[in-house]
Amino acid sequence: MSSPATPIQGSRPVTPPLTSAGSPRSPVSPKSLHPPGCRHRDRSPSPMRGYLIPSPLPTRRNRTCSATARASEGPVFSGVCKCFSRSKGHGFITPSDGGNDIFVHISDIEGEYVPVEGDEVSYKVCSIPPKYEKVQAVEVTITHLNPGSKHETWSGHIVSS
Repeated sequence: MSSPATPIQGSRPVTPPLTSAGSPRSPVSPKSLHPPGCRHRDRSPSPMRGYLIPSPLPTRRNRTCSATARASEGPVFSGVCKCFSRSKGHGFITPSDGGNDIFVHISDIEGEYVPVEGDEVSYKVCSIPPKYEKVQAVEVTITHLNPGSKHETWSGHIVSS
């Protein structure tokens, strides 16, 4: 039914195919297709990566400059650490003047020690998006360590107070 293909003969010469990708005549070698410091990823990314919702809580890293400036200019409050989990990266502060507990993120703790229940702290507040109705504690500093409890430094050393 079909006839064998015959080369088209024209005014231009036919270039023969390259014998191997690494031949000296090859303009592109397989090694040049990848940048020199490129590492191959052993596993594929999570299939849920595109579906995850980013955390709405602004940490020190992703807080805007204007929000940081507003928080820095605000008044200093005092309270007591209700709970704090280093492994979870957050905790809550009970304000001295009463009211609802205030969220605190691990990136907003300043000082040498990890806060524990009963530590007296001073802090400033910053509004939490998207509605800016709730606040979180920023620039949290431990003012008095809870006596009789063991405190851990950020480097992992345990100190008895």
